[in-house]
Amino acid sequence: MTASDRKSEISKRERIIREMADDLDEELEMELDDTRFDELLDETGMPGPTIDRRLYFRELLRLQGELIKLQDWVQSEKKKVVVLFEGRDAAGKGGVIKRITQRLNPRICRVAALPAPNERERTQWYFQRYVAHLPAGGEIVLFDRSWYNRAGVERVMGFCSEDEYQEFFKSVPEFERMLIRSGIILVKYWFSITDDEQQFRFTMRIKDPLKQWKLSPMDVESRRRWEAYTKAKETMLEHTHLPDSPWWIVDAVDKKRARLNCIAHLLTQIPYQEVARAPVTLPARVRNPDYQRGPVPPEMYVPAKY
Repeated sequence: MTASDRKSEISKRERIIREMADDLDEELEMELDDTRFDELLDETGMPGPTIDRRLYFRELLRLQGELIKLQDWVQSEKKKVVVLFEGRDAAGKGGVIKRITQRLNPRICRVAALPAPNERERTQWYFQRYVAHLPAGGEIVLFDRSWYNRAGVERVMGFCSEDEYQEFFKSVPEFERMLIRSGIILVKYWFSITDDEQQFRFTMRIKDPLKQWKLSPMDVESRRRWEAYTKAKETMLEHTHLPDSPWWIVDAVDKKRARLNCIAHLLTQIPYQEVARAPVTLPARVRNPDYQRGPVPPEMYVPAKY
């Protein structure tokens, strides 16, 4: 190998390393966001995270590799997967969902986060607007809140009648059995945090300009009604923790542990297998001697501020 070849090989290796590092930047950016949270914890004297960052990253990347295998299997076998994420406001559902979807194909794994129903939807069969978001074969749908809104916020805030509330508990077991009979793999998670932890996370959102958008008037009201939400949750679990569609409780006070534990558990709930990938060989690019690339006017470029 000549000196020029060695230099070219080193340059190629450096480009590969930079590309891999850049691929990790999204997680690093989210980790910096968590670091700001940890610093605020330190200021208050509250206990910080209990898991080593190196262990966290190593396990997260390993689990995300398994999620890619799961995605390939779901697509190959045309399976249908639905995962429900429920819990109190600021319980960390969104953080787990981000880590699950982070390296997956958005055409295969998508998030359903429905807004409050409009006037027309309020006159529909209650489950109708959720049915529209269910997966076809080869898809995974993560519900960031789900039809269990009726057993939670709608009950506590008075957005449904007593009859509608009781009818929900009669209907939801049949509805979920229908989903399962149709071939859908259904997994339900409840993210559990303490009263003090929610108080702290809400306080952080109030003080943090990057997170203030997360705090809605409904969230603020939920603090006042903590006990009412607790009773609603207990009633919900009592009526809907079923043998064929059980609830799984995620201890979410430590957000990093919650993410790892939830993803690791989800992988055990689906009997996926690694799908062999056909080797890919890039073809030689066709080069036309008559082709000339046209100039791009300088004013079309985004200014290079960085």
